[in-house]
Amino acid sequence: MKTFTLLLTAWLIHAPAHSQEKKPEKKANPVTAPIQDVAGLPRVLIIGDSISMGYTLPVRKRLAGKANVHRIPTNGGPTKNGVANLDKWLGTGKWEVIHFNHGIHDLKYMPDGKRQVEPADYEANLRAITAKLKATGAKVIWATTTPIPDGDLTPQRKFGQVPEYNEIAAKVMQENGVMINDLNAHITPRIADLQNPKDVHFKTAGSEFLAEKVATEILKALGQ
Repeated sequence: MKTFTLLLTAWLIHAPAHSQEKKPEKKANPVTAPIQDVAGLPRVLIIGDSISMGYTLPVRKRLAGKANVHRIPTNGGPTKNGVANLDKWLGTGKWEVIHFNHGIHDLKYMPDGKRQVEPADYEANLRAITAKLKATGAKVIWATTTPIPDGDLTPQRKFGQVPEYNEIAAKVMQENGVMINDLNAHITPRIADLQNPKDVHFKTAGSEFLAEKVATEILKALGQ
């Protein structure tokens, strides 16, 4: 009994130390991790979903030495996320250019058979977001929503029609004097070789191709 008590005491002494061992820290995603501004360079903000996450780093690389390219620290999701989180995403700093998009998540059909954000709400949300972005004094660029393949997707998802929502967005942007970066038209001729099969996302080469266009439009807005 004495031996058992001694063993139990020893285990209790050492167990807490063992249980408090630090787990390996997860590495920060370089796409969503904050960056340090280089003094004297204009500040640019990218707002968007996973498509924009794909082109953020190559845009940043292309604009190195020309602009501080930030992005929101998350997947932007549908326009209702933008409405709810825009103040937090904008922060208190000054932005010279804001490049933004919402669309694919809005188009997604939910279990109730409705799209996550139906057309009328999509337009209303875009108007609210656009007004707030313009109020920052930044030059605002809207990116059209890129194509979604027809047929079965992996993983299984169902979406509405991209042209319908792009037309709604075009009307809002034109009425508000916002520049339009037509990424949809830019990548459509090469969609077969640049988009992942049965997926809304793009291969690395596709993200690079989009980044080239995004960087070009940002430089235009900066007057460079």
